[in-house]
Amino acid sequence: MSEAASATTAQRATIGDSEFDRDTALTRREPGVYDIDLSAGWTIISAVNGGYLLAVLGRALADALPHRDPFTISAHYLTASQPGPAVVRTDVVRTGRTLSTGQASLFQYDAEGNEVERIRVLASYGDLNTLPDDVRTTARPPAIPPIEHCFGADDSPAPVDGSSAITERLMLKLDPATVGWAIGRPSGKGEMRAWFGLADGRDADPLSLLLAVDALPPTAFEIGISGWVPTVELTVHVRHRPAPGPLRVSITTRNLAGGFLEEDAEVWDSADRLVAQSRQLARVRLG
Repeated sequence: MSEAASATTAQRATIGDSEFDRDTALTRREPGVYDIDLSAGWTIISAVNGGYLLAVLGRALADALPHRDPFTISAHYLTASQPGPAVVRTDVVRTGRTLSTGQASLFQYDAEGNEVERIRVLASYGDLNTLPDDVRTTARPPAIPPIEHCFGADDSPAPVDGSSAITERLMLKLDPATVGWAIGRPSGKGEMRAWFGLADGRDADPLSLLLAVDALPPTAFEIGISGWVPTVELTVHVRHRPAPGPLRVSITTRNLAGGFLEEDAEVWDSADRLVAQSRQLARVRLG
């Protein structure tokens, strides 16, 4: 078990002082250019998790822009990222009184020493604390059983092929109705629901929401498809600063066609507020 997973309640990590913060921290080389060593602790199967990578880029933009909170961020995943050195380059597109827009790209090096662009994002940032309290919605929190009645990685009957290091850094408890795939009986519904948190107890903030939307097993598993489901594009909308406590994440897929599927995610906090939404397009390998 990792140090994060073994943390006790009395030793809960805080925002700014947790494994997630350390592993997404960047070193500013010069204005708009940042260095980072991508941690192997956030890999799954064969690559670095896309939500972790989005949080890295999100942190770089929070430093580069005058506003600190991501309101909307869209990422195109161009090539698979690997643990190790990377460079993030940011560009300020526009700054305004309530919103600032910027773009960022993450690069790594190939065997010949050439830069390879891994991800490119465009994002608008603001201040979540200034948003009005008026909420008019038909959305409802997902119905998930209590955490103690849900299933985590330790309950899996068989290990995932390849790296599963990210599971040691998460408090992820899956709704029993969405884990049929783990015992060879997928529901066919394309749904995944779970309680979510960081294993070291750090509460959620806007940057960790970028991880939360991409941290659950793929909905493709419940459709009966196994293996890596790489993200092509991911857009996240952050709606509120989350209240302390575990999050509830619900992800659905309604259409798999031509080897691609969409995943729509909602993230709810302990105050029953919808704090983030996302949609991603992912590729599946059929047959």
